[in-house]
Amino acid sequence: MEAPDHRPIARRAISPSLFAFSIFYGGMVCIAGVLGNKQVSLGPISQLGPLVGLPPLAVEAGIFAFLLLVVTSSAVAELHGQKVAGRLVLMGFVPLLVSMVLTLVVLVLPAAPEMDRGHLAAFNQMMGATPWIWAGGIVAYGVSQTLNVTIFSWLKGREGSKFLWFRAATASALSQIVDSILFISIAFGLSAVGWLMAGQMLAKVVLSIALVPPLIYALVAIGRRLDA
Repeated sequence: MEAPDHRPIARRAISPSLFAFSIFYGGMVCIAGVLGNKQVSLGPISQLGPLVGLPPLAVEAGIFAFLLLVVTSSAVAELHGQKVAGRLVLMGFVPLLVSMVLTLVVLVLPAAPEMDRGHLAAFNQMMGATPWIWAGGIVAYGVSQTLNVTIFSWLKGREGSKFLWFRAATASALSQIVDSILFISIAFGLSAVGWLMAGQMLAKVVLSIALVPPLIYALVAIGRRLDA
């Protein structure tokens, strides 16, 4: 009988920043769909719509979580390279799909008799998205996040470590345009293409330019401090 092998198992180290950003990324993937049930007005940004012949702009609140996903994946690409950032995007499908399955399970399970009927109806209405909306969210997430990492890394290959703000804003704006086209087309059909898509894209581009650059500078700084 052979003696048990007590040699230590080799383990691959993970940097503190990648560990922290991965946890944060998974949380944002899950919450984005929930926040997207509310449409929000963006103050001065909302008035850009009438200036270009569109209704006042409003976006689903999930855009804020999606922008944080963009910032996080771009920060990982900056600190750890495109390959690691691409793997992070792929791993994001795990919490996304599991959260959808759990939502379906909870919707099917009978509610407790003492639960308020009004609260139950509101929960079912908010969480009971159509299959096309869920499909649109999955496709838009995968394509737009992969595109963001690809564009960001390609610009870094051309510019080096310079112009982080430009790389972040450009990659975010272009990926959010693609995200809007895919999600609205799949979730609501070609009949929704038009002012709804144009308004969404305009608002997302403005938010990408205004919010993503300072956020990615902050996240990259945090990552470097964690890894120091």
